[in-house]
Amino acid sequence: MSADVISLGCRLNIAESETIRGFLADGPPTVVVNSCAVTTEAVRQSRRAVRRLRRDHPGARLVVTGCAATIEPDAFAAMPEVDAVVSNMAKLAPASWNAPAVAPPVPNRSHTRAFVPVQNGCDHACTFCIIPQGRGKSVSLPIVDVLSAVENAVFLNGTKMHLAAPTRHQGVNEVVLTGVDVTSWGADLPGTPSLGDLVLAILNAFPTLPRIRLSSLDGVEIDPLLFDLITTEPRVMPHIHLSLQSGSDMVLKRMKRRHSRAQAIDLVQRMKALRPEIAIGADLIAGFPTETAEMHDENLSIVRECAIVHGHIFPYSPRPGTPAARMPQVDPVLVRERAAQVRAAVADERARWLATLIGQPAEILAERDGTGHAPHFASYRVGPGVMAGSLTTVTPTKIVEGILE
Repeated sequence: MSADVISLGCRLNIAESETIRGFLADGPPTVVVNSCAVTTEAVRQSRRAVRRLRRDHPGARLVVTGCAATIEPDAFAAMPEVDAVVSNMAKLAPASWNAPAVAPPVPNRSHTRAFVPVQNGCDHACTFCIIPQGRGKSVSLPIVDVLSAVENAVFLNGTKMHLAAPTRHQGVNEVVLTGVDVTSWGADLPGTPSLGDLVLAILNAFPTLPRIRLSSLDGVEIDPLLFDLITTEPRVMPHIHLSLQSGSDMVLKRMKRRHSRAQAIDLVQRMKALRPEIAIGADLIAGFPTETAEMHDENLSIVRECAIVHGHIFPYSPRPGTPAARMPQVDPVLVRERAAQVRAAVADERARWLATLIGQPAEILAERDGTGHAPHFASYRVGPGVMAGSLTTVTPTKIVEGILE
């Protein structure tokens, strides 16, 4: 073992972990925890990962990086299992890992698809969120650098080819654009291009790339071109994960979110009217401070009104240093109960949706465990012998434990 990198949290962390793994490829035995701080539980999981890795690799150098390590560096440095702490701002610098000053490009090929970071940081100030303290201001990767990263993933071994050449690609079949606040991409670049401009540039540069998927989007930042590509371009996957956070206007106001309940519902309705197969995912927080029973009911009802079939449900937990932590808190037992109810609402909506997919052929990107994902990100069982990362067509006849077979 030369390097073992454990990534917690977001897809951006997954992509960054692949780069770190590349830095460590030729070095001494090293284990890295790329930590998460989105919730108090995420920080606890990061600490547990540190302890487990030390038990599993007693002789290796153990380094902690990521958001939790950036926000609480002294606490992680004080852990007896930890040899070093590297901040988010330094973790992609080769010198932080004793790698050559100009490290070779490393394709971010995780889970059979390529996660390409296009943006980092966040300029917003949601009252529940600690992540801007760990990631800093929003910074966008210029288009030319994004195209280079996509090229590195799409063509095996970094094979350089003319970007617009209609040659069949040899690498991944799906590229996922990731970031902390992806829809803010371009605001800090000359000419303030939009995320739609970036997606169109990738589509034009790589005409044989079958799939582009977008990570979590802020609905109010979806520009007209991006909306058009999402609703009309077959190579942009019909799977939109929205950073909703709540279905209650009062809670959204206290979170300092920039959209209303009505705006979220209208966005989904307009998208699905133009492309009915779009599957909606969403982040929702249950038990936010001051949340009443009526506000919770609004959280439950938006699941149906937005047809949320991919839900990330978070029971609220206070993060020290955030304004929400100083607000009147909901009883933790009630928070957990409400989170369970929201999860159940999403599960019901998902079950109804999956039932409509039986008998419908779908193109599946095969994973390594014998399953795969359709464009709308439902899970399918693929046949034996299907190579991970390849595309295959499956016509399901049943649903077994949430997987179409």
